Amino acid sequence: MFPLGLSFDARMYSCQRLNQILADTQILYNLYKKHHWLMRGPTFYQLHLLLDKHAEEQVKLVDLIAERVQTLGGVAVGDPRHVAEITVIPRPPDGAEEVPAMLSRLVEAHETILVACHDAAARTQEMGDDGTNDLLVSEVIRTGEIQTWFLIEHLVNTKLVEAPHNGRR
Repeated sequence: MFPLGLSFDARMYSCQRLNQILADTQILYNLYKKHHWLMRGPTFYQLHLLLDKHAEEQVKLVDLIAERVQTLGGVAVGDPRHVAEITVIPRPPDGAEEVPAMLSRLVEAHETILVACHDAAARTQEMGDDGTNDLLVSEVIRTGEIQTWFLIEHLVNTKLVEAPHNGRR
């Protein structure tokens, strides 16, 4: 018995939703690391650092989500083989892709997780699981939204413009 003030059904529902988000977040973390290692081009340094920072933030979310599952009386998905079986994040091709493709892949993974989190947050709120709702909204959604914004800004097409030279050439 877990004296958390939540029904068994509410706790198990939250665990199921959290484990799906946990698996997908572990895959997102690994995508960030892969793309961090494979980054190249004129913005290599900035993106290399950004993707590593995002990966660190994702691994913190992995721990928070797993600990919530355990707090609710569930068993957190941790085995990479199990994660691979249940994730809904598509597997990237082996090897390197072009930088915009890698960034787009990260954005799409974030969107998948965000859609699941918005739905799970609403449903867990209805079931009275304020702790899971707070974790999803305050941590996972907010982190995902900011990270997505940073990635999208790197995908904006910009024209090369010659700067004025104050009459000098």
